Amino acid sequence: MSRRTSSTDRTVRVGVVGLGFMGLTHLRAYEKIPGVTIAAVSDPVKRPVNGLLPGVGGNLSAADARPLPSHTRFYEDAHDLLADPEVELVDLCVPTPLHVPLSIAALQAGKHVLCEKPLARTVREARRLVQAVEKAHTFFMPAMCMRFWPGWDWVAERIRRRTFGRVLAARFRRVSTPPGWSRATYFRGEASGGALLDLHIHDTDFVQFCFGPPRAVFTRGLTRFSGAVDHLVTQYVVEGDAVVSAEGSWIMNGDYPFQMTFTVNFERATAEFDLARGPEALRLHRDGHPAETIPLPHTDGYVEELRYFVTCIRQGRPPRRVTASDALRAVAICAAEERSARTGRLVSVA
Repeated sequence: MSRRTSSTDRTVRVGVVGLGFMGLTHLRAYEKIPGVTIAAVSDPVKRPVNGLLPGVGGNLSAADARPLPSHTRFYEDAHDLLADPEVELVDLCVPTPLHVPLSIAALQAGKHVLCEKPLARTVREARRLVQAVEKAHTFFMPAMCMRFWPGWDWVAERIRRRTFGRVLAARFRRVSTPPGWSRATYFRGEASGGALLDLHIHDTDFVQFCFGPPRAVFTRGLTRFSGAVDHLVTQYVVEGDAVVSAEGSWIMNGDYPFQMTFTVNFERATAEFDLARGPEALRLHRDGHPAETIPLPHTDGYVEELRYFVTCIRQGRPPRRVTASDALRAVAICAAEERSARTGRLVSVA
């Protein structure tokens, strides 16, 4: 299919590769987007039983068992799905080492591609994928869902518009117990990148989304499970000299709940988000005013990122809100954070 083909209401046929927590989460999200059909799914181990995909636990919530439409084809080998002429959008929810080879194979097969984060384990591999994207005749989008998350998109817009003045300081926090699923993959830090690349990269990308690429980073971190960085706190040196930091962790114990928060201090307001507050997650504090709860739409970043990409495909326009180059930069910033954590030094971001 040509990237110039345009029809705003046609059905988009999706193939999901990888049926773990994120694959099931994406399947659930597609159910909320009109005009999308799941043409095929693929996983080398996890297969449907009587038309039902078994569920799996995750950090935000459990990914429930998903019934598959009767027309959905199952492939054990991802390359068989890539060869399916009925699939036009390939959604890759596979371990990080497979992101680059499967993305390139899907692009070469003439498919649009959505790829889960991180783009790759290393900057070199991420750059190889970006070069393939630049040559492709179809669209590619990395799944950096925080750019689309209700409340986070709100604060990003206020930062860009300086609605409450310039930002003085911003803190982002994303912490959890270690993954309870796919540990054989996640706990191999040389392949997964640990919490730094699996979890914290969301905040790294959001920092560059709001403030531009940082000039340098200073990170304190440690390893506990993976051999890579499993807990870290980073200070980002950004344009404008706002004090910007983020904490990411897999080392919480027991039944400690997943936490996703931010606090952004503007000159004339403080915006605070805490996922644990549910519908009241986003609050705004201003001098002379009572605390204000900002109403949020009943959706999430998974649905909205997929809706956005499906719309791009229907309209024949490449995604701009997040690009392969953005995802490459996020990997490069994380690589600088990893170097800083291991050396104890301020590291410039190339």
